Amino acid sequence: MWFDSWGDIARVLLVGSAAYATLIVVLRLSGKRTLSQLNAFDFVVTVAIGSTLATILLSSDVSWSEGLAALALLVGLQLVVALVSSRWPRARSVVSAQPVVLVRDGALRRDAIARNRLTETEVEQAVRSSGSGDLASIAAVVLETNGTLSVIPREKYGDGSAMGSMRDRDAADET
Repeated sequence: MWFDSWGDIARVLLVGSAAYATLIVVLRLSGKRTLSQLNAFDFVVTVAIGSTLATILLSSDVSWSEGLAALALLVGLQLVVALVSSRWPRARSVVSAQPVVLVRDGALRRDAIARNRLTETEVEQAVRSSGSGDLASIAAVVLETNGTLSVIPREKYGDGSAMGSMRDRDAADET
């Protein structure tokens, strides 16, 4: 249908403006972590917030106050999960994956690649995208908690302190 009524359009404009302003306020109050997409859980919350906003805008069955409650619930739960997972490592492991080394000192770690359902071609593509054509010039490729591949050239590896606990897990995997 092309047109229902001016009342429906006015509702979308009024409720949409109020919902947008409310979303901005709620996101500012909740902090940067709410939309950070540091891991898959954060991404799902971001999509859910967008879907909720769309529902508030387009569904006349959902009032602005119901939409506000839904947005506040999602953001509040995100804050609780972020607080709990930042304080307790076991809770963190439930909502976020650990980073994984896929290339170490220019060598593909085929077991880690397969375990994470990637292909060697995808890892090689990440290396090429970083501007390198030679695996030997790569100190590490890391599958991050958000699913991205970080490529670290040998000349930028430094002391490896950014690898954190992956160095210990990596050494344990090799024994």
